[in-house]
Amino acid sequence: MEREARAKGTAALVTIGEFARSSRLSAKALRRYDELGLLRPALVDPVNGYRYYDGTQLETARLVAWLRRIGMPLAGIKEVVALDAGAAAAAIRAYWAQVEAETAARRDLATFLVDHLSAEEVEMSQVDMGRGTLGTLGIRYAAQSDPGAVRGTNQDAAFAGARLLAVADGFGERGAGASTAAIDALKPVAQGAVRSAVPAAELLNALEDAADLAARAVRDAVAGSGAPDESGTTLTAMVWTGSQLGLVHIGDSRAYLLRGGELFRITHDHSLVQSMIDDGSLTEEEAASHPQRALLLKALVGGAGQGGPARADVQLQEARPGDRYLLCSDGLSAVVDGTELAGALGAADGPDTAVRELVGLAHAAGGPDNVACVVADVVAL
Repeated sequence: MEREARAKGTAALVTIGEFARSSRLSAKALRRYDELGLLRPALVDPVNGYRYYDGTQLETARLVAWLRRIGMPLAGIKEVVALDAGAAAAAIRAYWAQVEAETAARRDLATFLVDHLSAEEVEMSQVDMGRGTLGTLGIRYAAQSDPGAVRGTNQDAAFAGARLLAVADGFGERGAGASTAAIDALKPVAQGAVRSAVPAAELLNALEDAADLAARAVRDAVAGSGAPDESGTTLTAMVWTGSQLGLVHIGDSRAYLLRGGELFRITHDHSLVQSMIDDGSLTEEEAASHPQRALLLKALVGGAGQGGPARADVQLQEARPGDRYLLCSDGLSAVVDGTELAGALGAADGPDTAVRELVGLAHAAGGPDNVACVVADVVAL
């Protein structure tokens, strides 16, 4: 009778082998997903342990297979399959935007390495021919953090020193502590681990280490808050070596370079609207008023997201006399357009004047958010 009851209970179900063939998932994968609670079988035979699946589970299984093919971590897949169709689509879009941002960062790093090694070969040839080398360079700098005209507290932080330039835009319950902690973590790295003429590979490693230190400092700063994942900070920082600037960047604070009268943005926002601009589904003008313009894909936060903590972008910038750099939070860049930024930077007689003018422009635009601003000039000594 027991055998008959089991047979009757599984009549409308299919075996794990049949389900694997239909879903394009291996039986081994299905057993693993069962253990993780991601895709439970409809029935497990209590005697022999055979797994049976219902046909209604096929759509979910196929979704799991497709998400695995795009590389989504299992923790993320578990969250997506629990959502309704609209929310699942939004979650997949956000995940893929993060993948594309990380791919773009790796592409930029690869391009830099090719350019750097090519330039190194040319430089060695020039040395062999007895040509001179570039003179000593230095930086002059100023920083300002301002609460803006609307908010009662200031969660932004700004710092400028002989080795480090940095802005951070905190958010959440402990955002102010997070932004301060991120910058403070970089100070000893900038002072002790970086020296003039450091090899590019060594500097990139130092920047990676600095980003990891900042991430740990933020986790410590927001630990114990009610929702640590909801507190954190952006970070855009540059480490000065005497001949080049190493950049660490995560979030939607920005770094700009004014060179030859032209303004270049040298960071890429890790935000949902930026990903939509990148894929052509949103224009820059539409992004300015998009309801999710503040949604970040990557930041330094109190907890680890899908696949572990987000990685900051790192890259190197070769310095030239006359270069002027701007680092700022979105309290400035979101309300003052590039033309105005370029005009203010180009007209200012020095970094101190520039930061005052830029913060003033943010206030003139309504000052809806905190503002962090750093300006630095590369000068020949």
